[in-house]
Amino acid sequence: MLVTLDAPYVDTSAADLSLARDDAERPALHVLDLDLPGAIRLELRLLGASHQVVLRAGDVVLTETVACLPGRPPELPATVLDEAAGYRFAATVLRPPAAGLRDRVAALRAELADDAFALVGVFPGDADAVTALAVRPEPGGGAVAWRTWHAYPQTNELVLTETVVTLR
Repeated sequence: MLVTLDAPYVDTSAADLSLARDDAERPALHVLDLDLPGAIRLELRLLGASHQVVLRAGDVVLTETVACLPGRPPELPATVLDEAAGYRFAATVLRPPAAGLRDRVAALRAELADDAFALVGVFPGDADAVTALAVRPEPGGGAVAWRTWHAYPQTNELVLTETVVTLR
């Protein structure tokens, strides 16, 4: 699902992002609610400052926020592995050459625009200023995975994240 957001673009660069788990639900500009196999509910939330995913499955509730978070020092880890919680996170920052960011964002928008398990938010002022989230439902409900993309045209950066939660 492709949505144009009616809010200013507040992220400035990849260096300003933080990861917060089990954060409070933050005000969202747009929310996509998904019911997945295995009684898994996901909320894909576009924030004015990036994204939040809320996972509910049985007695498991997990919130992941990747954003510019007031009061929290910017620190986006390359990897997080929490075996006890069944949580795995990875982040990569790309700096494509020349028109590479524009081409990647255009391809991403085209790929995810009609995907029922994806949410792409375009911020006003620059068609390449996007935050996108996509879920890949897994049969059986034993795990859930999502990927996100945060494009910063002003710094020519594309932040990719991938999360996998194994449910027990």
